[in-house]
Amino acid sequence: MKIAEPNAVFVAAPEGRKPEHRRRLALFDLGFRPFYLCGAAFGALALTIWLLVLAGEPLFGGYLLRADPIGWHAHEMVFGFAAAIVVGFLLTAVRAWTGRDTARGAALASLALLWLAGRVLVWSGPALPAAVVDSVFLPVAALLLLRVLVKAGNRRNYFIAVVLLAFGALNAAFHTFSIDARPDLAMRAVYASAGIVVLLVSVISGRVIPMFTANAIPGFVARRWRFVELTVAPLTLAAFFADAFALHAAIVAPLALLACGVHLARMIGWRSHAVRGRPILAILHLAYAWLPLGFAMLALSALGSARVPHSLAMHAFAAGAIGGAIIAMITRTARGHTGRPLVADRRDVACYALVMAAGALRVLGPLVAPSWHSTWIFAAGICWVVAFALYVASYAAPLSRPREDGKPG
Repeated sequence: MKIAEPNAVFVAAPEGRKPEHRRRLALFDLGFRPFYLCGAAFGALALTIWLLVLAGEPLFGGYLLRADPIGWHAHEMVFGFAAAIVVGFLLTAVRAWTGRDTARGAALASLALLWLAGRVLVWSGPALPAAVVDSVFLPVAALLLLRVLVKAGNRRNYFIAVVLLAFGALNAAFHTFSIDARPDLAMRAVYASAGIVVLLVSVISGRVIPMFTANAIPGFVARRWRFVELTVAPLTLAAFFADAFALHAAIVAPLALLACGVHLARMIGWRSHAVRGRPILAILHLAYAWLPLGFAMLALSALGSARVPHSLAMHAFAAGAIGGAIIAMITRTARGHTGRPLVADRRDVACYALVMAAGALRVLGPLVAPSWHSTWIFAAGICWVVAFALYVASYAAPLSRPREDGKPG
């Protein structure tokens, strides 16, 4: 799978370009625009709601929020927030891989409205309409991508559509279990779906991090080991699905440790420890570092460690790896695809620091001082909310306007 990065050179718009060009609404020109903006806004809003729930504030809401608040939080962060960013990224990436439009204009607006309708219905209910509408989003996105890939003859990337369909199937399973009053099984669907998002983070990172690092650091050459590259994806999925299916610790722990080992080996080959002074690059390496840590914690949790409950391991993946990868990519690709320099400004750096702080406070805080568990959760949540609210404030205008260089996209 080839990942094409937009031209990193900033080109000023021609002086003769009409002012109307800059004023035109470009929000539905390419998939990253509505889904990065709406996804980031929802990421901040959903965490704000969750903090209010934890604080005991009475909130109006039906379906999941009333019957299973923890399930609502887990579902919306994976199938609401993360799914929006994944779809936005893939709609943009597939266009780069194939040279064909994925969805734009009315089609893209309709897909974004479908995602938004899912968020509203999962909040308000009724349960059955919420389940149906929300479960349709990912399969529709998968079929849109598959149609473009088939027309372009891009067979090696068909797996992207398969992964999204599996992601959607797990969402449907979550709703089925929730309606049947089986929150335990619904949560296991979330664990498996988190594994799919981590798989995507792993696959995409494995291609872009060495490339971006080589572009930024003269003379950099990544080391790759065939065994590591062949096993990293299967071991990632195997560890997550073994955990999601509640298999015996004798199966989950070794798989998690093997996954930890191959992800750590990747980082050694990428010389992640040597990346300094380039925040837009360093954040990719920092986000990836949560993967070996998360798998090590998953192994300890499976073995019954009292200091490492399962929720901490899951938040290492969710808040650390997924959250870090998302803030890294939605700043970098938004800059590149809007014709802006690929250099993080102070607000970008603040977003990176706040998301990494949220992960550290949520995961490492309870390890150091378990008695302050609630304090760590609220501190982490505040960092997360501020980070994604700052992203929305910083990128709302660029994502809504045409590219600075006048190119399509």
